[in-house]
Amino acid sequence: MKNTLYYGDNLTIMQGLPRHSVDLIYLDPPFKSQQNYNLLYRTLTGKPIPEQEEAFCDTWNMDAQKDELARNMPVLMREYGVSNEMVDFWALWMKALRKTQPHLLAYLIYMVQRLLHMRVILRPTGSIYLHCDPAASHYIKVMMDAIFDHNNFRSELIWKRTSSHNSAKRWGPVHDTILFYTASSRYTWNRVSQPYDKDYVASFYKHEDELGKSYRLGDLTGAGTRSGESGRPWRGVNPTDSGRHWAVPGIPGKTKEEIKALTVQERLDALDELKLIYWPKRGSIPQFKRYFDESKGVAAQDIITDIDPLSPHASEKMGYPTQKPIELLERIIKASSNPGDVVFDPFCGCGTTIYAAERTQRKWIGCDVAILAVRLIRERLTDRYHLTEGSQFEVKGVPNSVDSAQALFKTDPFQFQHWAVERVEGYPTAKKTGDQGIDGKLYFETRDGLRDMVLSVKGGMVRPTDIRDLRGVLEREDNAELAGFISLQEPSKAMREEAERAGFYTYNGLNYRRIQLLTIKEIVEDKKQFHTPSKVRSRTVRGQASFNYDTVSA
Repeated sequence: MKNTLYYGDNLTIMQGLPRHSVDLIYLDPPFKSQQNYNLLYRTLTGKPIPEQEEAFCDTWNMDAQKDELARNMPVLMREYGVSNEMVDFWALWMKALRKTQPHLLAYLIYMVQRLLHMRVILRPTGSIYLHCDPAASHYIKVMMDAIFDHNNFRSELIWKRTSSHNSAKRWGPVHDTILFYTASSRYTWNRVSQPYDKDYVASFYKHEDELGKSYRLGDLTGAGTRSGESGRPWRGVNPTDSGRHWAVPGIPGKTKEEIKALTVQERLDALDELKLIYWPKRGSIPQFKRYFDESKGVAAQDIITDIDPLSPHASEKMGYPTQKPIELLERIIKASSNPGDVVFDPFCGCGTTIYAAERTQRKWIGCDVAILAVRLIRERLTDRYHLTEGSQFEVKGVPNSVDSAQALFKTDPFQFQHWAVERVEGYPTAKKTGDQGIDGKLYFETRDGLRDMVLSVKGGMVRPTDIRDLRGVLEREDNAELAGFISLQEPSKAMREEAERAGFYTYNGLNYRRIQLLTIKEIVEDKKQFHTPSKVRSRTVRGQASFNYDTVSA
């Protein structure tokens, strides 16, 4: 399997993956994190997003599509093997949340639909880690109990993501929750260690040998007496006198079979030859020297305090406010997979899971609904990790021709719309219905503040009424000065004449057509973009290069 980065809806992508093809799933779903996309848009296009527009891409609304999904969810859950009792519970829960927390219900509908299919693609020995906001983790846990079986719940990890957070009327929120489930009782698990606390090291590793290496003392005996070899004296020391017996640790440089062939006293001799036995000045029982530089650390715990959040100046910082440190992902990947296993991140965002998988010699699959994120990861894999696209990884789902754009429209019309808006540097709406004729917006700066170009995308038939409708949208939008129309088909002469009737918007002595038309062919093959004041300003004043989408395999 080749490492693959997908552009598109992860549900569609998962439905195309083979059953039981993934060893480890890590996901950090976008609950209340549209800020990620906003900052990514700012970073890669140089265009700001007004704060009041954050709701423009709010996915978590109960629209007609989610209402239908909610009604069909019991049937879907049964098809995926969820018990009738949990299905009945979901129905009651859905009814309660519809009135009390509709945004949360919309989020849960979205997540359950995807978690059901994650169960299908996960190997029987596989694991899933879901990183979530504490505000939703208890709801998600109930759903994961239903989908993955409560008996397969392994741990609730608490990651201390910040040292302090002042809050006027509650405990300071400083942690995230990570839910760890497995597909069955037989799952991959590797012991991973975390560094000892500094105070612990100072308190226990307080001895030094002649070379200045620090060590702590450990027991060579265990409680209780024994009648065999472990109860016999060694070099004048009888553990039985103290009500104990010899309990000898492993011997560096020897295999288990070699150690078993030795008597207890011979094992002690071997340790002493290696200068690993500490002899007290008085007649006490000798002890074992445990050197700090040979320690693997303490077994990783379910409260993670030793991995700090990214500092604003960290080299891996990508501009995401919720970006996780790569050390956190590496610990999870090492614990629940082996080199060569397949790691899958359905919300790969800035690509931290992919980079961690690459650094730990795992194969990986990542996908994201934002072409901006796909472009960012692709460039980082090439520039920083020196991977060659085509041989070491591939990118799928991004149209690079009219034919591939048409194929995307037939497969997923909403994703086509999303892609087309981003392709012209726009900011897409996440609403599939009720968008009032606006499929996205492109923002540009003027001396009077930020202004909008509203965008409309058509993949099917186009007609003059589409332009008249867009003109109506332009006139009723308070902050909109321009409108852009994107189509797969070539607009007719009547459509172009209708657009020309809208006139011009004048800024800094330059005229910009109020309604502008572009075809997918012009955008993809001719590299054309809409004409707005910010493009002129970015070239002549700010010196920023225009946004560039390199072609990738479809």
